[in-house]
Amino acid sequence: MLFDRVAVPVAVCDVYGTVQAANPAMAAECGTTPGRLRGQDVLDLFRPQESDQVERIAQALRLRHRPRYQVSVRWRAPNGTERHGKLTADPVSDTVEDTPALLVMLRVQGEAEPAEPAPARVTPIEARILALLADGATTARAARETGLTTDGVTYHLRRLSARWGPANRTELVARAYALGVLATGVWPPVPATG
Repeated sequence: MLFDRVAVPVAVCDVYGTVQAANPAMAAECGTTPGRLRGQDVLDLFRPQESDQVERIAQALRLRHRPRYQVSVRWRAPNGTERHGKLTADPVSDTVEDTPALLVMLRVQGEAEPAEPAPARVTPIEARILALLADGATTARAARETGLTTDGVTYHLRRLSARWGPANRTELVARAYALGVLATGVWPPVPATG
């Protein structure tokens, strides 16, 4: 009953991070009820900002160390905004030999700043291939003009597609312009300088 009256978002998790109980404040941060949090992984609800933090905590727990652990996290609030804060996990058990449960407290620090878009990083050969595609080149022509095989050109196009996630080559070229990889206002297309 006291657990439910605590204003701070709190949950009890097993040593693997599975929620066993949560108070209404914790459930409110997730846009649900305490009962619906039961069985969910706390690290699925609150995304760690540094994966090595979680690994260090797991290692310490395996070694039965019992200090307080903090993890910087982000999550999407019920209203859709991105929030950030700290999860503090305190191992608790009746005896030192028992596998501890984790008393997890969330300290909300505020709304997350919008992430800066990562600058487009392309190799000179990728920029050249994109310029050729913008000029209407086929894979074979791009291969001839760059000195690569058609498989080599396809390799670079797949890497770019994996990075940017376009639906097709037209979108790949459009993104290259939008990201400043290709110079605007120039024909034939050329890689941007700088």
